[in-house]
Amino acid sequence: MATTRLVTPTKSAYDPPLIIKRILEQSLKFEPDREIVYRDLIRMNYRDLNKRISQLANALKSIGVKEGDVIGVLEFDSHRYLELYFAVPMIGAVLHTINYRLSPEQIAYTMNHAEDKVVFCHKTLLPLITALRPSLQTVEKYVVMKDDADMPGDASFLSGEYETLLAGQSDEYDFPELGEHTMASLFYTTGTTGLPKGVCFSHRQLVLHTLGLVSSMSAIESPVRIHSTDVYMPITPMFHVHAWGMPYVATMLGMKQVYPGPYEPEMLMKLILGHRVSFSHCVPTILGMLVNNPKVKALDLSFFRVIIGGSALPRGLAQAALELGIDIISGYGMSETCPVLTIAYLTKEMKEKMSKEEEVGERIKTGRPVLFVDLKLMDDEGKFLPFDGKTIGEIVVRAPWLTQTYYKEEERSEDLWKYGYMHTGDMAYVEPGGTVVIVDRKKDVIKSGGEWISSLALESIISGLSGVKETAVVGIPDPKWDERPLALVVLNEGAA
Repeated sequence: MATTRLVTPTKSAYDPPLIIKRILEQSLKFEPDREIVYRDLIRMNYRDLNKRISQLANALKSIGVKEGDVIGVLEFDSHRYLELYFAVPMIGAVLHTINYRLSPEQIAYTMNHAEDKVVFCHKTLLPLITALRPSLQTVEKYVVMKDDADMPGDASFLSGEYETLLAGQSDEYDFPELGEHTMASLFYTTGTTGLPKGVCFSHRQLVLHTLGLVSSMSAIESPVRIHSTDVYMPITPMFHVHAWGMPYVATMLGMKQVYPGPYEPEMLMKLILGHRVSFSHCVPTILGMLVNNPKVKALDLSFFRVIIGGSALPRGLAQAALELGIDIISGYGMSETCPVLTIAYLTKEMKEKMSKEEEVGERIKTGRPVLFVDLKLMDDEGKFLPFDGKTIGEIVVRAPWLTQTYYKEEERSEDLWKYGYMHTGDMAYVEPGGTVVIVDRKKDVIKSGGEWISSLALESIISGLSGVKETAVVGIPDPKWDERPLALVVLNEGAA
C-alpha cells in the first residue's frame, strides 16, 4: 500500500508556531515610528506599543495571572484594549472581551461561565461591575482604566489602576513559545433564544485569519483595499469578534492606528478628518449616523474607505454614502467565523461595463469568499446545491479559522458543525461567477404561496425610495397565502 512521505526535520531545525506573538513581531519591521492615537489624548509609536505590551505582561504576572487564566475586559475602543489584545494571550492567558451592551444578567452569566479571574474595566462602566460584584463567582481582582486623573468614588475593591500598574514594570518580557492551539480569546454571542454561547479561538486561528485578510484585501482588486500606509480606525466595538480582526491586521502591517473611545458622532468625524482615516469598518447603523449628519455634506470624504457588515447594507444607504465620496463595500461573516467569510468583489473592468445602479447593487452583495474559505449551499438533508444564481440554500463553510466548538457546550457545537460544515443560518443563492447573495436568515425568510420571499431584498428596495429613512419587513399570517410580507417604514422629517 502506498503511503505519503513526511518531511523529517533535522535535530536543530525549528518550526515557529503560529501564535499572536508572530503578529506583533512584524510591527517593528518597516515603520516603527508610525503613530497609534487615542482620542487625540494619547500618542505613541510602535516601539512604545511593544514596550507597553511587555510592561502589561509583567503587570499581569505581578497580580497573579497564570497561563490558562481568563481575563475579562470591559472597555471602549482604545490603545489599552489593543495592548490587552496582545499581552493577555501572549503570556498564555485567555482574553475575554465582554459585551457591555448585554443585559446585566447576561453579562454576569458570561463572566461566570468564562470563569474570569481578573477584570479590566473602564471607569465609566465601573457602576455596572459594582452592581454585579455580588453575583460574580470567580473574579479575584479588578483593575480600573481611565482617561482622567480622578479615581472613582468607591475604589476600595479595586486592585489597581491600569497606568499605575504598568508604570512600575520592566519594558522587557520573554514571551513564551506557546503551542499554536492554545486558546487565545473568548467572547459570547447571543441569539433570539437561550443563554449566550461562548465562542473561542486559538492563536493559530487568529494568525491565519489575519493572514487571510491581508492577502485577500491587498492582493485582490477591490474598491476597498488595505495597505501599510493606510490610517486605520475601528468603528466596530473591540469586544465584538476582535473588531472583525482588523486591529491585528493593522498592527501586523504597521499602519497608523486611531482609536475613538466611546462612539460619539462629533468625535468620530473629528478623528476621521483630522487624521484622514482611510480605512475603517462598521455596521449600517453607524454608517447611517455618519451619513445623516447635516455637517457631512460640506466635507471632502473621498479618502474614506469602509467595509460594511453585521447586517445587510441597504441600497439607499449605500447610494447616500457613495454620493458623499465614501468608498464602501459589503463584507460578511459571523461571530463563529472569526468573522470574515466574504467581501464584495468589484474590479475596474466590471465597473466599466455597469451602470451606476448596477455598481451599487454589486457593492451591497454578500460578495465572494476570501482566500482559504470553502463555501457551499446545503439543503436540510445535507445535500449540496448548485451555484446557478437561483437555487436557495443555507450557507455552510469551512476555513482554517472557524471556531471548532462553543465553549463548554458539546451539543450546541455538534449542531453548529452538522455534516462536517459550519452552519451559518443564512439563506442565499450563488451566482455562476461565484458571488454570494444572501436573501435572509433561515428563521426570517418569508414563504408565501409556496415561494420564498426575502425580507432583506424588500428592505433594500424600499430603502431606496424617496423620503424613506428606515424600514423593516416582517412576515405576518395570511389566510390565502399562509404568510405575506408587511413593510414597516420610518419617513424622513417632512416626508409624506
